[in-house]
Amino acid sequence: MHRSVQALVILGVLLVVVGYGAGASVEFTAVIEEAESLYPIRYQEGVLEQMIALYESVLPELDSFPVQSQAFVLNRLSQTYYESVLMSPQDDRTNRERFEQGKSYGLQSLRLNPQFAEWEDIHFTEAVAFVTDAAALLWTADNWGQLLGLMNPFSAMNQQGEVLALFSGSVAVDPDYFGGSASNALGTLLIMSPGILGGNDEAGLELLESAISDHPDYLANQVVFAEYWGFKYSYFGKLKGVRDAELVESTLQAVLDAEIGNWPFWNRNAKKNAEELLQQLEEMTR
Repeated sequence: MHRSVQALVILGVLLVVVGYGAGASVEFTAVIEEAESLYPIRYQEGVLEQMIALYESVLPELDSFPVQSQAFVLNRLSQTYYESVLMSPQDDRTNRERFEQGKSYGLQSLRLNPQFAEWEDIHFTEAVAFVTDAAALLWTADNWGQLLGLMNPFSAMNQQGEVLALFSGSVAVDPDYFGGSASNALGTLLIMSPGILGGNDEAGLELLESAISDHPDYLANQVVFAEYWGFKYSYFGKLKGVRDAELVESTLQAVLDAEIGNWPFWNRNAKKNAEELLQQLEEMTR
């Protein structure tokens, strides 16, 4: 990202976070500015941990700031904990702990909405319908969704409805948020889930294709499409075969040929995943 563009982005974030200066201390603003200056280079080793430490340093005084400032910090923490596992995956226990922390921060952000907080334990889907923060919905769902994959299948099935509700809510609030990430995640869940649990291949494929069409520069959409439409899986998410080898190969090669562009973290991650999936395809078809 060009330095002048980066400076404008940071300025825009600061204006949103501090509410044009209302109720935010100089120290708080300085921490946010430092953390956001690292955002474009968070794909570099150790940078995500620096960001997490900076954001967590303001948590003791977070309640004293405007709600939008609280939400921004909590959403960033939910996002960066999620991304930290993608960047440097560890053993299942460590990954689970980090996804749990990311989920916890996301839920804290959602509970800033008093109606969500009131309805969360009564009817989760109804609670989600009150939320208008696409970021809180997406990052909570992303962390929670990864936790499902670390559970036994029956426990995961019992919680899948909540994750579907969060992704659906994010799509409803802003389908374009973060490159259409919620659309590709919801599409994946609909494809992977049996009909009795809300699965719908046709609706899932439509969401994936829409995300790719609307955000072609966000390469993660194309990788998800190749991975979950190009391969076949059992009801419990176990890989069982190849649906369309030509689709997988052409889609992933296009990802490898594409520019990094304006998604320095996620497009690098997409290219890494594309290489791994092409290797998997080769092993399954040779």
